Amino acid sequence: MKKSFAALAALAAALSALSTSALAAGLTPLEQRWIAGMTPVLQHARTAGMPVDIVVQPQEAPEAAPLALGFKDGRCKFVLSLRGNPEGDATTQRLPAGLEDSALELMAAHELGHCRRYLEGAWFNLPAGFSATPVPEGLSPDLQRAYVSMKSVRREEGYGDLVALGWTAQRHPDQYAALHAWLMQERSRDLLPGSHHDTLAWIKLARDPKALGSAPSMFDAALPVWQSGLNVDED
Repeated sequence: MKKSFAALAALAAALSALSTSALAAGLTPLEQRWIAGMTPVLQHARTAGMPVDIVVQPQEAPEAAPLALGFKDGRCKFVLSLRGNPEGDATTQRLPAGLEDSALELMAAHELGHCRRYLEGAWFNLPAGFSATPVPEGLSPDLQRAYVSMKSVRREEGYGDLVALGWTAQRHPDQYAALHAWLMQERSRDLLPGSHHDTLAWIKLARDPKALGSAPSMFDAALPVWQSGLNVDED
């Protein structure tokens, strides 16, 4: 995930207008589909005063994540890289039948969790009272840096997944079990244990939505479960 990038096409000054025909001009059907699905989360962010924009990469990006978050000039950039990107079509095909919009919301809420961490200046930082696991001995300086980066990214991905599940628990409680299972399945695909996107330890802690508590904010709901996972991950 990149922390900053050139804003190639800022598509929404007001997210409430995302579904209008004027905005749709120039977008592919797949881009329109993803933006429409993410709109409730993005509208929520704007209502809450979070500085968010949508950027659509106009060039082909076959190696990029279909959806990622960047941070530039104090603003969170939801970056869609769907053109010429087989993973965009593949991800769309893997969305749970009948729950496609809710799954896209979950994905957007995950990125909003990253946005919150950036805005708080907490990106890659552990909460008070936690310390990082020592780097294994015998690694070269490059591998030491890679290890620290991998651990840091995994922590942030775990938090993002819990924010996404917090959104789901609050907005789609009747769909929670199905979407939790789908997220588990997605995180299990091509899994390398301990790698950047191995967030299963956190997702398992939130199998029961009651684990996320009753905090009105999905960010606050995610925090205690995230910290519980850190107790294991940083042990």
